[in-house]
Amino acid sequence: MKLAFNIALRYLFAKKSQNIINVISMISVVGILTGSAALIVVLSVFNGLNGFIGSLYSSFDPDIKISAEKGKVFSLDSVDINKIKDTPGVVSFSEILEDNALLKFSKRQMPGTILGVDDNFNKVCGIDTIMHDGVFRTKYKKENQGVLGYILADQLSVRLNFVTPLSIYAPRRTGKINLANPQNAFRTEYISPVGIFMVKQLEYDSQYLIINIEQARRLFEYDSSVVSSILIKVKDYSKVSDVKKELKETLGSGFLIADRQEQHASFYKMMQLEKLMAFLILSFILLIAAFNIIGTLSMLIYEKKESIFTFRSMGATKRMITRIFLFEGWMISLVGVIAGLIIGIALVLIQQNYGLLKFQGGGSFIVDAYPVALEWTDVLLTLVTVSSIGLLGAWYPVRVIVDKYYNSKE
Repeated sequence: MKLAFNIALRYLFAKKSQNIINVISMISVVGILTGSAALIVVLSVFNGLNGFIGSLYSSFDPDIKISAEKGKVFSLDSVDINKIKDTPGVVSFSEILEDNALLKFSKRQMPGTILGVDDNFNKVCGIDTIMHDGVFRTKYKKENQGVLGYILADQLSVRLNFVTPLSIYAPRRTGKINLANPQNAFRTEYISPVGIFMVKQLEYDSQYLIINIEQARRLFEYDSSVVSSILIKVKDYSKVSDVKKELKETLGSGFLIADRQEQHASFYKMMQLEKLMAFLILSFILLIAAFNIIGTLSMLIYEKKESIFTFRSMGATKRMITRIFLFEGWMISLVGVIAGLIIGIALVLIQQNYGLLKFQGGGSFIVDAYPVALEWTDVLLTLVTVSSIGLLGAWYPVRVIVDKYYNSKE
């Protein structure tokens, strides 16, 4: 094995009798190099987008969200709040009541999602960091206040500190509806908008109005023990799986315990699927590029056919000679993939640190430059994939051509 490798290494860097062989070898290396660099860059772009959009979600979403497995709400009497609070890793928690309602400000009205929160909400979520205007506050003395997404505020033409209150209408859950007076079929609450937040995600900025949970309970006719979910802040998010495991043991069945990625499972699955498809497409392109190795090895073996006869006369087996040229083909792809990885990693690190490739639009985007993130698992995956493609691409032609020359009587 070692002898075959040393001979292959010598052949790889030895001067060829025909210059065209050097050209074809260089084309093979450049093809593998380009594909490897492209693979690293594309995978890093998907990592960057995944991390960037995830950071936007994390400014509003909690580390862990506990909700009912069936139904929209559950009673706090069905869980042991003290055990949740005392779970190792839990820093704080917040009670939430969420439902849909009709919002009206002046002459404009829009459907929206009411998020009733308690005083711990800003300790669990980063709402204070995404306030676009005003302050985050749901109650001041006896006045009910609230904050809403900037798109929803724009659609309702809401301006802060206006005398006109924002009206909230929700269908009654209890009692009979009087068709002669349908207005009584709705409960109404009023708040003074004091803040506008911007998550920079349509599903939040265009829908949510955050108010005090007690007011939300009055609006939707729930008692003081009913919540839609419990939001939890953990001390170290890297250990969130351990906290989830503890909470599952504490709560038992009937509850969904979701971390940030599980709260947006469809988005993260879509990103992983797109990353996988990009990886497969580029790997297929690399497979096509690896066919250049067939031409290179064919000419190399033809040039060294006299050496094959010499090795045979010296007692070398066909298996050993096959290994020599197989190693040579594999090393051609290995040189290409290593050079490609170096170039790809350099490009990603430059973009990551200096943001040279920027969006066109004069600062109208959330970020100025394309987000990228290098993950060493992608580097290892690329190295293994391209090396395997090169080895497989060399195996068949080497086996066939060496067999031809080895058994030849000339």
